[in-house]
Amino acid sequence: MADTGGNIEDRPRSKEVGALRGLVPFLRPYRGITVLAALALTLTAGVSLILPLTVRRVVDGFNSGDAALLDQYFAAALGIAALLAVGTGLRYYLVTRLGERVVADIRRALFDRVLGMSPAFFERIMTGEVLSRITTDTTLILSVIGSSVSVALRNVLMLLGGLVLLFLTSAKLTGLVLLIVPAIVVPIIVLGRKLRRLSKENQDWIASSSGSASEALSSVQTVQAFTHETQTRSAFADVTEKSFLSAKTRIGTRAVMTVIVIFLTFTGIVGVLWIGARDVRAEVMTVGELIQFVIYAVMVAGAVGALSEIWGELQRAAGATERLVELLHTDDPVKDPVAPVALPRPVQGRIAFEDVTFRYPARPETSALNGISLAVNPGETIALVGPSGAGKTTILQLLMRFYDPQSGQITLDGIPLTAMTRADFRSVIALVPQDPVIFATSARENIRFGRPGATDAEVEQAARAAAAHDFLAALPQGYDSYLGERGVMLSGGQKQRVAIARAILRDAKILLLDEATSALDAESERAVQAAVERLSQGRTTLVVAHRLATVKRADRIVVFDHGQIAAIGTHDALVAEGGLYARLARLQFTDGTV
Repeated sequence: MADTGGNIEDRPRSKEVGALRGLVPFLRPYRGITVLAALALTLTAGVSLILPLTVRRVVDGFNSGDAALLDQYFAAALGIAALLAVGTGLRYYLVTRLGERVVADIRRALFDRVLGMSPAFFERIMTGEVLSRITTDTTLILSVIGSSVSVALRNVLMLLGGLVLLFLTSAKLTGLVLLIVPAIVVPIIVLGRKLRRLSKENQDWIASSSGSASEALSSVQTVQAFTHETQTRSAFADVTEKSFLSAKTRIGTRAVMTVIVIFLTFTGIVGVLWIGARDVRAEVMTVGELIQFVIYAVMVAGAVGALSEIWGELQRAAGATERLVELLHTDDPVKDPVAPVALPRPVQGRIAFEDVTFRYPARPETSALNGISLAVNPGETIALVGPSGAGKTTILQLLMRFYDPQSGQITLDGIPLTAMTRADFRSVIALVPQDPVIFATSARENIRFGRPGATDAEVEQAARAAAAHDFLAALPQGYDSYLGERGVMLSGGQKQRVAIARAILRDAKILLLDEATSALDAESERAVQAAVERLSQGRTTLVVAHRLATVKRADRIVVFDHGQIAAIGTHDALVAEGGLYARLARLQFTDGTV
């Protein structure tokens, strides 16, 4: 995938309208509706082309003096109009329904794809831009499938059918009309290429604007705390203004193309009609034939004008389709194996890091882990400590297989993580991240996220174990209280306890705690620590902590420094060694006792 997170000017330009072929896989399951819509479209185009013949018969019928024949012509005209109305309504229903169905499938496919992408993907593209593709780009495609393509095909039929009937009506006048075509096609081609580039650029600026807004709004408290509103507003206004200027250029180009095409088209028609009027006076053709020719000429001109406008829409949709297909076909460096090995049950929880070296994709020159080898026995509690940036959290991220190491391997119960599906081994892991995620739903559903099938009693039991029951029960609707976006109704410590309750409810064989008690007060920390100790019994537990008081009882403490293991041992043994751990301990324990 191209780096869509960079400057818009650096991004690849849109392809030809042929990029719309990327929609074919989504249309294929609905062949029946597509065929019916095509038939309805053909019917309405055919009926529209018959109307001028009826008009000619009516006009020439006035001169025949046969009232009965004239009545038949009017009745036929009424029947054709009714058929046109029914066909148009049917076409609208089928095409619009097809467009809504296809776009819904595209949005679901995009969301399914992005939701399964590894964190490395989101290092290259902003979440706001992904949302822009799922919303703005798919809305544009809906407009094209539900309207523009149908109108384009109908006008193509009208153009071709009209030209044939023009020729049958008057070969001489039709030849004069065709002389105008090159003058119309040239500006469509020349300006159309520019319009395609401007359409892609406009869509990119819209995505950039969406990404900028998403980032600012998701961090609104930080923006306000640092009184950065003016700069943030200015940055968003700048991107939005560039989006507007890009759109203005695109609109101006399309307007110029429309003016040129329509002017040339109707100028040619007026000239041809002037010649036709002279032929009527010379009795070379009848008045009805001239009117028939005029109507067909207007139909052809209208079809050309409509196609020139729709061409711009199709080019914008081609750019949007290209972006969506690009997202759907994005290569994820973390993939499930083609022939996965199942994790044996029951799970023992034996973890091994074997000479693992890892560098984050965004920082390929720096090793986050360098030659790490670590074996964790089933049921063992391992504490990972060390300075910030030493590689502790990276261990958990690799164990969850959010990333794959550049060398070495990680195994669970003797099976490499890369040999199993991510869903298989993640199902036996419970994670409490450093920044707890609280969803915009009730407290009960936030905890139940750990195990969707859990009962209300099990949810409350987990909350009690995490020292979260009291404050949740005190909320206006208790456990059913809405916690707001990102848990704005809760304090930092309360969020962390809800996240711990979620992990407790999951009842997984492997427990990963990343600074799980960092935001708790002393009383809550003791309660949660006791709960974690009970929970870790019989489970393999990895605890990342800066506060050493929380890991003193760990079976082993692994000290990290600059991406390497500096020491391994118990609390007392490491303090006695007098290395990095002893220095950290002296800094944290103020009573002089370590």
